[in-house]
Amino acid sequence: MSRAGPTQERVSREHKGALAKAEAALCWGRRAGRVEPHPPIPHSCDTVSAPQSSDETLYCEAEAPTAVEKDKQGQGSSETDLEIEDTEKFFTAGQKELYLEACKQVGVVPVSYFIRNMEEPCVNLNHHGLGPNGTKAIAIALVSNTTVLTLELADNCIMEEGVLSLVEMLQENYYLREMNISDNNLGWEGARILSEFLQNNTSSLFSLRLSGNNFKEESAELFSQALSANYRIKTLDLSHNQFSDKAGEYLGQMLALNIGLQSLDLSWNHFYIRGAVALCNGLRVNVALKKLDVSMNSFGNEGAAALGEVLRLNSCLAYLDVSCNHISNEGITKLSKGLEVNESLKVLKLFLNPISMDGALLLILSIKRNPKSKMEDIDISNVLVSEQFVKTLDGVCAVHPQLDVLYKGVQGLSIKKTLFKWTSAMKLIQSYADQQKIPVLDFFRSLNPSGEMRMPVGEFRRAMVQQNKVPLNRYQVRELIKRLDEKTGVVDFRSARAPQPDPIRAALLRWASPQFSLRRLS
Repeated sequence: MSRAGPTQERVSREHKGALAKAEAALCWGRRAGRVEPHPPIPHSCDTVSAPQSSDETLYCEAEAPTAVEKDKQGQGSSETDLEIEDTEKFFTAGQKELYLEACKQVGVVPVSYFIRNMEEPCVNLNHHGLGPNGTKAIAIALVSNTTVLTLELADNCIMEEGVLSLVEMLQENYYLREMNISDNNLGWEGARILSEFLQNNTSSLFSLRLSGNNFKEESAELFSQALSANYRIKTLDLSHNQFSDKAGEYLGQMLALNIGLQSLDLSWNHFYIRGAVALCNGLRVNVALKKLDVSMNSFGNEGAAALGEVLRLNSCLAYLDVSCNHISNEGITKLSKGLEVNESLKVLKLFLNPISMDGALLLILSIKRNPKSKMEDIDISNVLVSEQFVKTLDGVCAVHPQLDVLYKGVQGLSIKKTLFKWTSAMKLIQSYADQQKIPVLDFFRSLNPSGEMRMPVGEFRRAMVQQNKVPLNRYQVRELIKRLDEKTGVVDFRSARAPQPDPIRAALLRWASPQFSLRRLS
């Protein structure tokens, strides 16, 4: 058998004979997809096999002997899903060679991106069309991998067989920490496999993303049972599924018992009043969850009232997103009651709810009445407010300088005032640093009592508002945070640099200038 390709040349000389012998033994496995007595019909989502003339793959050029085929068929029933014959031999040949041999066994084309990045901490294989067999090959290669910490496999049609391969891999791999298998239409069978794994999870996996997998009420019951006693999973994404009120009851029971989960995404499901209230009943006694996203559901005012009770009793939740949940001023009134006593919530998102300026006023006044409030961000960016509201907000921010409220705009605000608020904060800071003949980083470092180059967003906003070296308004501070914070909740001063010219802003300034207005009139 003749073989071309740079991969074989890297194999040590003493393993060349063994590897060539394994090629013939695995040639039938390439055609069948897996070692079984009768070759199954290939799944439509599986990666298409490469032609034998390809220069980038390692495939047999001759048929395997009949005796070898029969021998493999006889051994098939005793192998586990992730076993390869003579596994130790392939480990010594190297990770890449192991993956290539696994691809030949299951009959798929090796993914060149995976080969190039299998020694990186993050491997992103989203939208690669792997199918269950391609996923199995990846899982085989990862059994002994110690470098990949994050694995992205969204939208790969991995099916139940692919999930089973991944779960078996996780039972041996103690290095993988984050896995994304969203948008794979796993359904109830996939939920069953995952829940069994979660019930006996001994891996290092702490983040699991399962968005868009067509999970329904029965799947929620399985996850509830698995996660009630699981303390290893810290981040769970179940968004864009088919959960409704019954699922809310199951997940609420889980939240009442779980002591490990810190971030839960249930957005874009079908929770109505009964499901919302059931979730909140679990949240009232939960002592671990810090971030909850239930946006794009239908909590309504009754659900908002239940959330208000959660905020009154829960001392752990720091981030709550209830955007687009049909919450009106009536619901905001009840939610505000909880904000008046809550001491943990830092971020509250209420975007796309039918709230008027009166409801917005209730929110900020509830923060003002709570001297122990830690609120940093309120998003009501679909609400148009008045200048009187802005003045009231200024008074609230004087008491809580870490607070920022994002609203749609101010009624009657002229373009010149808007342009003034767009003045670059970094430009003003750079100007101050030039005058004082100090580096910009020294200015930022002086804001942090510890002198470090990183600082939580809330503390940074408070420091910027209270410092008097470079007076800035809320809009300028917000712009500065966007520049320094990469959505991590922490600003990094090292990313501070002089602002680049903004062509859009320059065009707006020219448009608003008196000279430009005169030219247009002439």
